[in-house]
Formats: sequence, structure tokens, C-alpha cells
Amino acid sequence: MIRISSLISTIFCLILLCLPSAQAGKLAIVIDDFGYRKSIEEQIILLSTEITVSILPNSPNAEKIAFYAHEQGNDVMIHLPMAPISKQYLEKDTLTPDMSQEEIQRIISEAILKVPYAIGVNNHMGSKMTTNVEGMRKVMESLLNYPLFFLDSRTIAQSKAMAIAREYRIPAIRRDIFLDDLKDEKSIMIQFDLAIELARKHKQAIVIGHPYFATLNVLQQKLAQLPDDIELVKLSSLVDNFTD
Repeated sequence: MIRISSLISTIFCLILLCLPSAQAGKLAIVIDDFGYRKSIEEQIILLSTEITVSILPNSPNAEKIAFYAHEQGNDVMIHLPMAPISKQYLEKDTLTPDMSQEEIQRIISEAILKVPYAIGVNNHMGSKMTTNVEGMRKVMESLLNYPLFFLDSRTIAQSKAMAIAREYRIPAIRRDIFLDDLKDEKSIMIQFDLAIELARKHKQAIVIGHPYFATLNVLQQKLAQLPDDIELVKLSSLVDNFTD
């Protein structure tokens, strides 16, 4: 009996050691711009069920990649195109501040149909839209009709998205780190390490990347060597914890 009791105690201790610490820094990774690069997108999905994918609603593979991600256990989001300040290529149905409430409602409703299983929305580009109070009020007014949270991609520091989301009591959170503004692996590794330190300091960090081969390569390496005090989590698990 003594030996059995000792064995049970040892097993229990080992189980506790394997469980994520309550003090572990939580790291959420969102990969945007899904829907155009099927092969690399599927590879990213297979890295971990904790990676959240955000899909452009008018991309050619939007529905297929949403189904695939959901089947693998990944959270799915809508990467909603919003107007930038600079002149860039615009996705179909890019939201602009001068659109009517009805037009924005139509675009969001159609995006939800095009990206099945979506549980949240974040902005694609959007420096012009997210700094416009009235424009973002139209967006949040439309989102009131759906059980979706909003991730502010923070493509501009002056974004009003978080404040307006709170005004409408939409669950919201914001990005901390962009992984791959510079697309070389060395730069991406530096950004990933910065996210780790931020997660340690603030108990959580949210990073956004894109389906580049350099990003995939870095994630393969870094996730295989994730420090013991860092826990990779789904973005959705952090939404209710956001208080800043």
C-alpha cells in the first residue's frame, strides 16, 4: 500500500509539473491575410490549434480555408478590409468613413456568410477608417447584431477602434506586436522574442503576422522551443481578460 501511495503521489506531482503555470505569460498569435495562399496557410494552421487565422472575406479560398481551420481546431476571424490613409490596392468592399450605415451593414453581413465559423473581426489596413470616430461607430453598430469580438490591428497609433468598441460594449482587444513588417527571418525572430518578453512583463501579448514563408519558418522554430514560462493560447481566451 505504501509503495502504491508513493507511486500515485509521484505521478500526481509529474502531472502538475506538466500543466501550464497560472503565472505563465500568455502568447496569442494571429495570422492575417488568409484566403490567397492555400498551401502555406494550411502549413501554418497545422503548426498549432492555438494559432488564430484571420481571413479576407473576398479572397478566393475564404470559405475553404475557414472550414479547414475550423476542422483542425483553430479559431477563425474575419479580416475586414478598411480604408488606409495611403494609396494602396484595396480589397473589394473596403470600408470607408463616408459609407452609409446600410452599406457597412451589408458588407459585414456578407463577410460573415463568406467566412464560416468566424468568432471575431479585425481590421485589414484601416489607418483612415479606424481613426474616424463616426466611421467606427457605424462598424460597431453593425457588429452589435452578431456575437463577435473585435481585435484592433492597430495599423495606426491614433486608432479609435478600442474606444468605440467599448462605447458599444463590443468585446475588444488590441494587437501588441507585428511579427513581419520586415519579411526576413532575422527581423521576425527579433519581433517574436520581443513578444515573449512582453508576455512575461504584462502576462500576455498579442502578435499579428502574415502567411509568408519567412514567418512560417520562424514560427516552426520558435514554437518548437517555446520557453516553459510562456503558454501559447487562442486569442479568444484573452478577450475577457483585457482591462487596459
